[in-house]
Amino acid sequence: MEMETVFDEETDFQIDEQTLAWTVRLMTALKNRLSINIELHCSDDLLEDGQIFLFNHFARFETFIPQFLFYLKNGTHCRSIAAHEFFRKGDTFSNYLMDLGAVPNNHPRLLPFLAEESLRGRKVIIFPEGGMVKDRSVIDSDGDYSVYSRTADNRRKHHTGAAVLGQTLDAFKVGIQELDKAGEREHLERWVRILKLGSVETLLAAARQPTLIVPANITFYPIRVSSNILQRGADFFAKKLSRKMTEELLIEGNILLKDTDMDIRMTDPVRPSKRWRIWDRLILRRLVRRASSMDELFVRGTGDSRGRKLAIFMCIGRHVRPLRDLYMKRMYDHVTLNLSHLASRLIMKFVERGETEMDAHLFHKILYIAIKNAQKKPSIHLHHSLLNPESYYGVIDGNCKGLEQFMSSEACSELIQRENGRYRFLPKLKAESKFDTIRLENLIAVYANEMAPITDACEALDDAIEAAHTTPKEAFATMMFDDELLSYQWDRKIFSKPEYEEINTQETATESGQPFLLMPEKSNGVGIVLAHGFLASPAEVRGFAEKLLAAGHPVIGVRLKGHGTSPWDLRDRNWKNWQMPIRKGYRIMAALTGRVALVGFSSGGALSLIYASEHPEKLAGVAVISAQLKFRNKNLIFVPLIHGANKVAQWLPYLEGVMPFRVNESEHPRINYRNMAIRGLYELRRMVDKLKNRLGKVECPVLIVQGDEDTVVDPKSADLIYQKLGSRDKTIHMVPSKRHGILNEDIGDTHDAVLAFAASLVEGRTREKANALGAHPMSAP
Repeated sequence: MEMETVFDEETDFQIDEQTLAWTVRLMTALKNRLSINIELHCSDDLLEDGQIFLFNHFARFETFIPQFLFYLKNGTHCRSIAAHEFFRKGDTFSNYLMDLGAVPNNHPRLLPFLAEESLRGRKVIIFPEGGMVKDRSVIDSDGDYSVYSRTADNRRKHHTGAAVLGQTLDAFKVGIQELDKAGEREHLERWVRILKLGSVETLLAAARQPTLIVPANITFYPIRVSSNILQRGADFFAKKLSRKMTEELLIEGNILLKDTDMDIRMTDPVRPSKRWRIWDRLILRRLVRRASSMDELFVRGTGDSRGRKLAIFMCIGRHVRPLRDLYMKRMYDHVTLNLSHLASRLIMKFVERGETEMDAHLFHKILYIAIKNAQKKPSIHLHHSLLNPESYYGVIDGNCKGLEQFMSSEACSELIQRENGRYRFLPKLKAESKFDTIRLENLIAVYANEMAPITDACEALDDAIEAAHTTPKEAFATMMFDDELLSYQWDRKIFSKPEYEEINTQETATESGQPFLLMPEKSNGVGIVLAHGFLASPAEVRGFAEKLLAAGHPVIGVRLKGHGTSPWDLRDRNWKNWQMPIRKGYRIMAALTGRVALVGFSSGGALSLIYASEHPEKLAGVAVISAQLKFRNKNLIFVPLIHGANKVAQWLPYLEGVMPFRVNESEHPRINYRNMAIRGLYELRRMVDKLKNRLGKVECPVLIVQGDEDTVVDPKSADLIYQKLGSRDKTIHMVPSKRHGILNEDIGDTHDAVLAFAASLVEGRTREKANALGAHPMSAP
């Protein structure tokens, strides 16, 4: 027997403050324990000033999220619309929903009630798609916005309720303002009583507030279809779940439990009518004066006179559909684009062409170019994984973790296969899927559909398809260097947050930590990858780079990861992270020149030698300055002990470690970190251990430059490196100096020695050239 509905026109839908408060506490606790990462992209002003907020609908639980966020941000109460089947007399859950501010979608006074609540200062939340859009298909074959309706089993236009509400609410405000101008205070007082407001001033304040409709887009990434504990538990107790219920538990359970990003991106607000004409204002003044309730401003049925219907249509109704189309466009334009969108759209484009496979290398090149194209378009809202090059690094080679996880996921296993260097598109990609199972059966189509409304993103992908065959290697090198600049900007942004402020404000470095690429008018054919030292940044070697450039060498000054930003950044990196920019820089330079030399100062030199031991193609030689195998400071032997204690302490959430940082009195405070991460010292020792094991595999020409009284690196390091090198062509050049930073300060003939070595690589001679300039192939410190 069906329970009676709990509402009618007299039902008092009061928001219960106590219920709302404990729900927010509960959701806050759950949020901290679940694996969903909610990111709200909007200004506080927009949350404050907006009145009607619109969201797309992909998962059931997301209908609770906006109210939670509004209350958490500024204590605002919201009205939201929920499916009427949830509201039944005597039902605890129904009462709970009403206490939170939910209203059934078949409430007989739905729009007038929401208009009244808005005038009382409540936010109104609407899902204009009218239901979950599981396939994310929102554009029909004619290019118009529409969604699938399960009830009608057909596509339909989006609901216009939000547009009617916004337009009517704005019209009412204009009518109230016109009554005020005319001095008709008795009608204003009547509306105060109708709306249960405190005073005429309160009514006028509400009427003067612009009616702002704020479209917002909710994007989840990644979407997974693997089994989860919610689905398994429900399956165990319910034995046989419907296919629809199984699908929703799989998708939504994974969103909540498996590290998923939920980007909520609010757009610029939409005004129902920017300008009301004079005759509109006269009509609205008359309508508001004569109306005895808010209901009479909404055309609600046969009881309305033809004249009033016509007047309402002329002022309000004719604007409704254009308004709906505008806010839906903005909503879908604000999808947060991710790598799975681009990959899925690319796959579906080839499938739609009738292609059954494509070259994997070409696929990866197209994806990479599409990412770089999308980054140039400010209208595209990118997921953070497409803003941080570290996240999409390797896409061009097919070695990107995010791409591999998507392409090899259970969701794609029956849709696409990779074999013999090609991607094969399986027949299931073309098969029709039912609305309630498409997320399980064809997630690639879902991602492709979600991207379809973003015109600029589709153009970025189309342009990449066209360019992939003709883009020269030099253009790819330029794109990869742009990634290095973006990586620097990303790291600076991340480690400039308030939680890092205490250490950051103690820093003395003023020089830019940005990497650089210098190209001479005429290259001499040997490019230089120039690496700075521990705690420094590319600024440390910029002066010497200019001399290399003047000699005809293309130069890239790389930024070792963790450097040039914040000591906290270094604390989160290992030595392999430091080295990665050297590898990337080498690849960039190899695309720009015929041969490449590595030049590194201190740790940059050690990292360069480790990389040289892998014999990269086009390697001409390596020059290292003040590279370390032994240190002056004997206290470094205690670093592993302190690092271990720090790791243990970090298990406690209120501790960052026993000694996370140590003050560093640098020779170059304008360049180096003042606070030195103990983790960095630990990784320094690990790097040196690796260097010892790899030196024997270095076979290219090597120049070792070392200060004879270096206060940081034991000068004996030069001879130790020399003895362990596998190179037959190797030279030590000692510089009289008590300083460590001999390259930055150009002490003695440091610059001349390295320039001579670089010149000898151009001429194809090394040891003989260096010896002629005073270097000693067998000298010891």
